[in-house]
Amino acid sequence: MYVTADALRGLLYVPGPMATEFISKTKRTHSCGALRASDIGKEVVLFGWVQNRRDHGGLIFIDLRDRDGLTQIVFGPELAAEAHTLAERFRSEWVIGIRGTVRSRGMQWSKKENKEVPATNPNLATGEIEVVVLEATVFNKAQTPPFEISEHTSANEEIRLAHRYLDLRRPTLQRTIMTRSKLNAATRQYFVDNGFLELETPFMGRYTPGGARNFLVPSRLNPGNFYALAESPQLYKQLFMVAGFDKYFQIVKCFRDEDLRLDRQPEFTQIDVEMSFVAQDDIFAVIEGLLKKLWKEVHGIDLPTPFRRMDFDESMARYGNDKPDLRFALEHTQLNDVIAKFGSDGGVGPMWDSVQQKGLVKALVVPAKHALSRSEIDKLEEYVKGMGAGGLARAKLADNGDWTQAPLFKNAKPELKAAILEATGAKNGDLLLFQFGKPSQVHTIMANLRVHLAKKLGLIPEFGTKDGQWNFLWVVNPPLFEYDEDAKTWAAAHHAFTRPMDECLKYLEPESFDPAKVYCYRYDVVLNGFEIGGGSIRLHDPEVQSKVFKAMGISDEDARSKFGFLLDALKYGAPPHGGIALGMDRLAFLITQTESLRDVIPFPKTQKGTDLMTGAPGEVDEKQLRDLYVKSVPPAK
Repeated sequence: MYVTADALRGLLYVPGPMATEFISKTKRTHSCGALRASDIGKEVVLFGWVQNRRDHGGLIFIDLRDRDGLTQIVFGPELAAEAHTLAERFRSEWVIGIRGTVRSRGMQWSKKENKEVPATNPNLATGEIEVVVLEATVFNKAQTPPFEISEHTSANEEIRLAHRYLDLRRPTLQRTIMTRSKLNAATRQYFVDNGFLELETPFMGRYTPGGARNFLVPSRLNPGNFYALAESPQLYKQLFMVAGFDKYFQIVKCFRDEDLRLDRQPEFTQIDVEMSFVAQDDIFAVIEGLLKKLWKEVHGIDLPTPFRRMDFDESMARYGNDKPDLRFALEHTQLNDVIAKFGSDGGVGPMWDSVQQKGLVKALVVPAKHALSRSEIDKLEEYVKGMGAGGLARAKLADNGDWTQAPLFKNAKPELKAAILEATGAKNGDLLLFQFGKPSQVHTIMANLRVHLAKKLGLIPEFGTKDGQWNFLWVVNPPLFEYDEDAKTWAAAHHAFTRPMDECLKYLEPESFDPAKVYCYRYDVVLNGFEIGGGSIRLHDPEVQSKVFKAMGISDEDARSKFGFLLDALKYGAPPHGGIALGMDRLAFLITQTESLRDVIPFPKTQKGTDLMTGAPGEVDEKQLRDLYVKSVPPAK
């Protein structure tokens, strides 16, 4: 017998050889979510955690939990006296093992219905059965947890992150993490089935400029020199193509020393892909096939393919960003041409001034059915001011067509108002909201306002999706360069190894030089307002690569210093190639419809980049720093 009299008389059960013997001789037969009515009469062995304990004055009922679910187990003095005595001491989160017999839950008396009703629990997969315990042992006792281990908890996130190992016991999180495991397995299988090789790249490499800020690692063996933690395997995967491996993939950790937010972590995982001898459409087909497989695995639905495509310029004009959420309307209308047509005589001087200064004027229509009060509109103005806007110009269209609550349009010509209505499609009862100024700021403010309104009006949920609205989109054909106002130079919008479109190559030549007109084969795959992946067809031609560097103000010497190994490789017969990287964390976050990216990462960092459980990052002693030839200097006051 595994429960001794000494153990029963003790104030607390102490695990010992008995627990080891129980595991050795009594092997687990089922998980706590596996038993069904078809198992009635079987003798089973279950291991798990005590979810809760209910003493019904003789019989003790316990919900036993593991990652697979819950099973109700029953202890009774007449069923197994020693096991029942032991069960009187069980508390939440104790780790126990039991041997018993499966039986039907049978019937119970309902005071409400004044008759016997089935005692089953329809909310549990195991709700038709229970296990009568014959023997039991304790593997480990547990202190009272700092929060309830349950589907939903009121504990704040800081407490849960500090005790993440307990938070991860909650069924909600366990299902999410197990779904992520399923995504990993399905991804690997898909690429292997399609002839891809899973190849590894270094985490620590040479710092190369561009993209996000790198984490740096000092080299003890090379004093004064530093490795950079890879923000992406970009250059290495291109070298795989030069080496002739043709089809590469990797589920890889990457690192970026960036400010954090809802959908960003300092260390993250991406599905990295590169292919040789491909055009853009070939990569789209492979990625659509992967996403189709993942959604089928998790949700059992068939995504329609091919995905819709939208030019970058159209996305910016209609939605203000290159990752539009297509689950709702509220599109933007650009009004520069309308304002310019009337000029200074139109009666809206600030908008005309903005057009003259190469700014942008945009409008957004809130339909009459979503009537907003004056106080709600004022709150919208406070919202956009929080993003740096000077205010929120508006016009409420009365039932008779008058423009009310519209001080900016007090002196506007009726013909200008009519032209705005024609351009925007606004009707009586609608609300017009306007922004004008620097294009990048107007796009950002209006893009965020659009999503903010959609949530406020109930067009989309705060997080997740509803009614199976999985709106996938490829945003394609963006500019290769963007102008850096601070440095007064052109920079690569993505990276310098993206292939320009053939018809744009002339704008890299001295006689017709105009980087703003150079578009490229770069693409992002977007889902419900989130970019889930991005990539490009690469530049494999050293001559064109040199012209791209010159457009960015990078001399041949600088290029060789920063990217010499890749440039050398491209000279030795590089095939045409392209690729993409999908954010695995973001994919898991969206497919599981969780509230935060942290919910799909087992051990995440906070928005300050700290690990509340381990205390990372932490201080190190002076000796360690001296070994690395590094000195810690406090920031200047």
